[in-house]
Amino acid sequence: MNLVGRQDWVLVAALGVALTIVLATPIRHLLALARDVERSSGLALVPALIILIVVFAFHQLSKRQEAKARDAAAEAEAIQSQSRASEMERLVLFGQGLGRSLDVDAIRDIVQQHLPKLAGTEDAWVMMRTDGHWQALVGSAREGRRELERAHERIADGTLVGDRGARAADLVSAEGHLCLPMTAGGVSVGVLGVPDSAGPFSDGRRRVLATAATLLGISLRNAQLFREVKDHTLRDGLTGCFNRTHAMGIIDLELRRARRSQMSVSLIMFDLDRFKEVNDRNGHLCGDAVLAAVGALMRDVLRGSDFKCRYGGEEFLVLLPETPLEGAKRVADTLRHDLSEMAIQWKGEMLTITASFGVTTAMPSEIDVKALIGRAEVALYRAKDQGRDCVRLSVDTAT
Repeated sequence: MNLVGRQDWVLVAALGVALTIVLATPIRHLLALARDVERSSGLALVPALIILIVVFAFHQLSKRQEAKARDAAAEAEAIQSQSRASEMERLVLFGQGLGRSLDVDAIRDIVQQHLPKLAGTEDAWVMMRTDGHWQALVGSAREGRRELERAHERIADGTLVGDRGARAADLVSAEGHLCLPMTAGGVSVGVLGVPDSAGPFSDGRRRVLATAATLLGISLRNAQLFREVKDHTLRDGLTGCFNRTHAMGIIDLELRRARRSQMSVSLIMFDLDRFKEVNDRNGHLCGDAVLAAVGALMRDVLRGSDFKCRYGGEEFLVLLPETPLEGAKRVADTLRHDLSEMAIQWKGEMLTITASFGVTTAMPSEIDVKALIGRAEVALYRAKDQGRDCVRLSVDTAT
């Protein structure tokens, strides 16, 4: 019993004593009258009166307890209603922010702002799936971020395996995380994860997370579709690679991102050897067929996250995010070998081509796009001068 309850009982007891003192004489007369009636009629009035008083007292006590229980239930319901209203307000703000976001960077800002409050933890993470590859949208800010992202990739893969059409409402428990597949239009676009340490997860909290995952899945899918539509206007129709103007902007963005994250970014420039002879000997339609085949090979050999650009004529650029110089050289060697092995059929004749490659990587904190391209171009010309069909590294970078 709490302090207020004890004070109430003290007050009631004091009131009872006071009434007994005040009404002592009338009570004695009433009891004397009751005894006279009992003697004359043979009825037991005093015991009956005592029983009635006791029953009445218990009845009043029961009513008081029921009233307290109703008050407590109403207070709990008010608290729950307020909590649900706050959750709905957060979800509405989250949805409104996502509705105004048409690209991944804008979506990332909204998620970083609202997800910790919706999930109840700063360690909630989101992995999105783009072109068959995982990319961290948001994740833990603790040290070892890259290791955490790899762990999240593994968990996300396990969440979607065998259930590519999973709904966001299908919560999955995996490796100490509560995971929610994010889908839109039957397409899996990612996974939202919350560590089990942030639990417990009540039904209401699960509904909030499922709704947030649904909203985020739709927003990410819209951003993907918007990007695809935009890409059609930014791509070279012959090779499927991005055009030069767009490439300059993308390289600038990647350099700035690499500067913030302290991750490596490398660039490959290659040029088809003696391509003019192909046009002169077989015509420009044959040259177009060769360029289209090169574009198709690049899509097959390179990662989806590698940025492919037709820089001009028979020159191409490949931007490799999160790739050091040694890794970029391996990519260039593989591409050079596959190009030399590729056979292109033209009017009953099998054509083969080779290419020369220049490779460089961004300097620490570098944001000069032209300087990066210039180093790759110098390395490319050195490959041309040293016999073609080879890969050369930027001297400035290598030393």
